[in-house]
Amino acid sequence: MPPRDRPTVDSETSTSGVVLVDGATLRLEDVERVARQGAVARLAETARHQVEASRAAVVHVAQSGRPEYGVTTGVGSLSDRLIAPEQTRALQLNVLRSHAAGAGEPLATEVVRAALLLRANALASGYSGVRPVVIETLLALLNARIHPVVPSQGSLGASGDL
Repeated sequence: MPPRDRPTVDSETSTSGVVLVDGATLRLEDVERVARQGAVARLAETARHQVEASRAAVVHVAQSGRPEYGVTTGVGSLSDRLIAPEQTRALQLNVLRSHAAGAGEPLATEVVRAALLLRANALASGYSGVRPVVIETLLALLNARIHPVVPSQGSLGASGDL
């Protein structure tokens, strides 16, 4: 793995100012450029391959039927319950819906932009099993300056994939 303090730079990045999201080399300066200055961010091809491999592994587990927390089982107190293959999609949607709550004043746009970029970068590391289109959609919204209203008090603690 390349050192984290040395970002991966290609000719497009160095000439166009595009911030490559690869799950490993994002710098604070990159976050500031995207969040505050509106720099464009895009998914690096190397990350796309990592994400695709991770997604294939999740699909394999889901199809295998073996117990895997949150994929073929319920979550939390229902983690001992197996989920039928035809219900896995509904499980994922229900998990998202159960976390779609919050309170408090909305966060500043710069904070939301930084959070979107950081989430895309975390997903690009290839450990979550998402499809590349999830990351690309986050980045497309960010690049189009379309931001969700994010309440300052959410319903979750620090969760790796949320």
